[in-house]
Amino acid sequence: MYDPAQLRTFLTVAQTLSFTQAAGRLGVRQSTVSQHVRRLEAATGRTLFARDTHSVELTEDGEALLGFARSILEAHERAAAFFTGKRIRGRLRFGASEDFVLTRLPEILERFRHEHPEVELELTVELSGTLHERLDAGRLDLVLAKRRGPGDERGRLVWRDRMVWIGAEGLRVDPDRPVPLIVFPPPGITRARALDVLQADGRPWRIACTSGSLSGLIAAARAGLGVMAHTRGLIPPGLVRVAGLADLGTVEFALLQGDRRPTAASEALAAAILAGGDRLSRPA
Repeated sequence: MYDPAQLRTFLTVAQTLSFTQAAGRLGVRQSTVSQHVRRLEAATGRTLFARDTHSVELTEDGEALLGFARSILEAHERAAAFFTGKRIRGRLRFGASEDFVLTRLPEILERFRHEHPEVELELTVELSGTLHERLDAGRLDLVLAKRRGPGDERGRLVWRDRMVWIGAEGLRVDPDRPVPLIVFPPPGITRARALDVLQADGRPWRIACTSGSLSGLIAAARAGLGVMAHTRGLIPPGLVRVAGLADLGTVEFALLQGDRRPTAASEALAAAILAGGDRLSRPA
């Protein structure tokens, strides 16, 4: 009933929230992306995206289709792997940003290890800035991390979202006092964005908590120590958006590979992450 090519296009648009970005990632024309979405909407009889000239958002029916689309595509991939009989081997050094600690990335990695048991997977969880440095130094093969900022188009876009200020429920930021910040240490990309935005807005600030662990930052925020910049789709339980501060803009998460030629293992994991990218945009 549903064309796998159309479902793959649908998932890519859902992850990037952009027909243009989806076309670039899939290597097709934007008109092809639009055509695939229209045909899938005709097949389901539902509107899957609410879109205008400025934004693209999933509808409730689009959200419902996500799980079905993943299941159908995963079944196709398992069948293809079974009948081709190819076995992937080798060592794969994979780095993931702290942002994904509380998402469903472990589910994607578990499935990858189940399907490719002969791949020696080494996982590094670090700040995005640190992962960029290790990749550039040749110490990692594949990285899932934030892009460094506007104009950075390295790697394959996995997911785009807005950044927001969050804190404990009931927390209010006094406009007459420095903003209490909860931040990662340098070279944290989120930290740099928060400081740059406050400086551009003329708001004084102070560091209320620094931690290299996302769990540490969340604990400090839940205790009411201050506010932190965070991805909108991954707001942890017990924390809410905080109003009254300057807009943080958008953030992009991308898959980046080192200068060496990609291996079969790195390409297989990259494909698994790209296929399941929407799982990363929601807390586990």
